[in-house]
Amino acid sequence: MKIAIVGAGIVGVTTAWELACDGHEVVVFERRGAAAEESSFANAGVVAPGYVTPWAAPGMRAKVLRSMLSTHGAIKVRWPLSGRDIGFMARWQRACKLETYLANRARLQRLAFYSRTRLHEITETRELSYERSDGYMVLLRSRRELKLVQPGLDVLRATGTPFHELDPDEARKIEPALSTDTELGGAIHLPDDEVGNCRQFALLLKREAEALGAQFHFNCDIAPLSRMAPRSISLAAGSEPHAFDAVVVCAGIDSARILKPLGLRIPLAPVYGHSISATIREPLNAPRSAVMDERYKVAISRLGLRVRVAGGAELGGSPDTINPAALQTLYKVLHDWFPGAATLQAGVQQWKGARPMLPDGPPVIGRSGVPGVWLNLGHGSSGWALSCGSARVLADLVGGRDPGVDLEGLGMERLLGQG
Repeated sequence: MKIAIVGAGIVGVTTAWELACDGHEVVVFERRGAAAEESSFANAGVVAPGYVTPWAAPGMRAKVLRSMLSTHGAIKVRWPLSGRDIGFMARWQRACKLETYLANRARLQRLAFYSRTRLHEITETRELSYERSDGYMVLLRSRRELKLVQPGLDVLRATGTPFHELDPDEARKIEPALSTDTELGGAIHLPDDEVGNCRQFALLLKREAEALGAQFHFNCDIAPLSRMAPRSISLAAGSEPHAFDAVVVCAGIDSARILKPLGLRIPLAPVYGHSISATIREPLNAPRSAVMDERYKVAISRLGLRVRVAGGAELGGSPDTINPAALQTLYKVLHDWFPGAATLQAGVQQWKGARPMLPDGPPVIGRSGVPGVWLNLGHGSSGWALSCGSARVLADLVGGRDPGVDLEGLGMERLLGQG
């Protein structure tokens, strides 16, 4: 089939690759000037399937309120808030019920473990070389935090995820550069998890897809799909429509606009995250892989000769305005754990990206309900961790094959059931 893909983030690129592998004629349209320029550009890079869970969880409403009152709180609501943001929060609160949370967590983790397997298969068979390292450590600043993470450890045990509970000395043997001036109550180490440069992987895989015949067109802002001809693509600025056998929408937060004329109401909202990336000044003072500060929900990742610090979640506000307070939290956490690791006086890359999030957590993958229009969207903060699996699932569904992974609750019917 001749298939159009709208969006060339990590999800769009992996989808293009999998469909090209299946022999389809693939054409990708991206509004930016290159692949992986938005949510995929400077994220934390962590691939930790056991820690992929919905934000809509019991007790989260109270956590959000406490976080908003804290100077370095991980979750913030910024003004102005749009009607979309308010609607998202209402749906999110309804999804915080225990039964809903447990079902969505299981859906996410099935897909995340499958995706990691697929990521490794692609990396090995195509011999892709990008910045990556093995291991992931969750840092707990107090013994109280160690008690609070116990339910999460029960989840890891249930999924068979290898992990080790460490005391401070054991943690510093794995990450010897951890500062001794910051109180460390303990840590959780996940040896099978990893960190990788999402954008580098996307660019490498784009090249592999092109070698199979996939075409990528950039600086193409696509018009909303037409109810009369939903499998035709045209530019928002005006152009002749180009007909395809199928269209796959992987356009992140812009997906809702593109699908709206088809009668599809996708409750996506941008939940913004921030990161800073800086050159490592002294390798012995830098992390070996990736750590996550459990209190502030900030990840510190080693990406080749750079260190990246990423975290926070903001709903509302301006997409083009970087909040200084969010950056201050990132700098604080970096200084707490790895002082002197990076050159911060000049050349620091500051980034703010919109995570395309659905209120209850899991993405939507598969048929849209409109013939010939397929969806692979709503991955939120886990796009990198879910991308390879989501793409393979979508390609199998397009080809009429059994994906080999339980897709219950990952289709459009889930959103229709929410009203």
